[in-house]
Amino acid sequence: MIPLITPDDTARLDAIVSRGGTFSDEVDATVEGILARIRAEGDEALIELTETYDGVRPDPVQVPASVLDGAVDALDDDLQDALEEAAANIRHFHDKQVDESWFTDDGDGVILGQRVVPMERAGLYVPGGTAFYPSSLLMNAIPAQVAGVDEIHLVSPPQDDGRPHPLVLATAALLGLEHIYAVGGAQAVGALAYGTASVPAVDTIVGPGNAYVAAAKKKVFGRVGIDSVAGPSEIGVLADATADPEFVAADLLSQAEHDERASAVLVTPHRPLAEAVQEHVEAMVPTLPRADVIEQSLADYGACVVPDTMDAAIDLMNDLAVEHLELHVDDPWQTMTHIRHAGAIFLGAYSSEPVGDYFAGPNHVLPTGGTARHASALGVDDFVRTQSVLSYTKDRLDETGPKIATIAEAEDLQAHAEAIRTRLDRDGGSGSKKP
Repeated sequence: MIPLITPDDTARLDAIVSRGGTFSDEVDATVEGILARIRAEGDEALIELTETYDGVRPDPVQVPASVLDGAVDALDDDLQDALEEAAANIRHFHDKQVDESWFTDDGDGVILGQRVVPMERAGLYVPGGTAFYPSSLLMNAIPAQVAGVDEIHLVSPPQDDGRPHPLVLATAALLGLEHIYAVGGAQAVGALAYGTASVPAVDTIVGPGNAYVAAAKKKVFGRVGIDSVAGPSEIGVLADATADPEFVAADLLSQAEHDERASAVLVTPHRPLAEAVQEHVEAMVPTLPRADVIEQSLADYGACVVPDTMDAAIDLMNDLAVEHLELHVDDPWQTMTHIRHAGAIFLGAYSSEPVGDYFAGPNHVLPTGGTARHASALGVDDFVRTQSVLSYTKDRLDETGPKIATIAEAEDLQAHAEAIRTRLDRDGGSGSKKP
């Protein structure tokens, strides 16, 4: 079910790496048309497209506060306790990410610095099709709240009753969110980007979605910020002979069940472990509700890779740059020092990937498709802007102005140079205009 290969099977490994956020011509064309309609027709298009794709007309588009209250009242007590504790953990973790503005005295009365300013409005997309992810709402909303975003606007597809899933509504209410809209798909992304009568335009859009949502986010990037163009989920397990094969198999399956294009890869130089993991996978998959999805994802994008040495295994894992990386090795802290590319690292047998997905505190919105080489987990920084601050004085400009003008002229930007020399000449400084 999950093939055992060597690093020489480059075709298999290339297929795993190349599952990034790319879209078919049909998806691109459909999304282009949806966004054009939202931009031109606003709410009229938003409601008509929601009826077309979700089968209901939201009325009103914004969910009333009474509906949010009712969703909390109907929430299972144990689930509410778990969500509230998870939210507290996530908030505590992200509190540590907050950067402060700073200023420094550079002498002569010159002040240099950086302001950290939260965005005014953030848009959150929460899926509502075949699965509902309150954990994703926690992971996207809480960093925005910690950053100090003024307004958080949440969109999520309506169910048959014309409202987003009750669990989405209840989680939003627990977080104190007030602006919730019963719209989804590319049309919801367009509404957040361009604004309609019901949905205000935001500064950034974050949150997972299907191919149409991801393609829409990609197309509106530039008008608004986005977290990423996410591809399918993935897990890599780096293991040695000390690993428990049942634990490894269970964690591989935890990601394979997400999507038929999800990837689950074990890399180990210990062939008996790889074979034992194969056996556990074979036994466990038929017992799982999403067995069909798991079988397809493992058939297309799963692998137990057996290189010759642990050094080679580490090199391969760095090449894969996986979203979730588990280290089932004798000394995970030491092994971690050799890991360069990974979205999140889980150390040891009891740091199972779902611990990070749901509860521990670090964000589970992570770079996929090899983008961990240059991208990071979602965090507070995604909801703030930094502004450089510069306050120069006459004395400092008299001293440095000629050098500034010289650099400007070297770039053939004479007006830049004149902006400096005008001040030097006016104040009797050391600058002089060229004839």
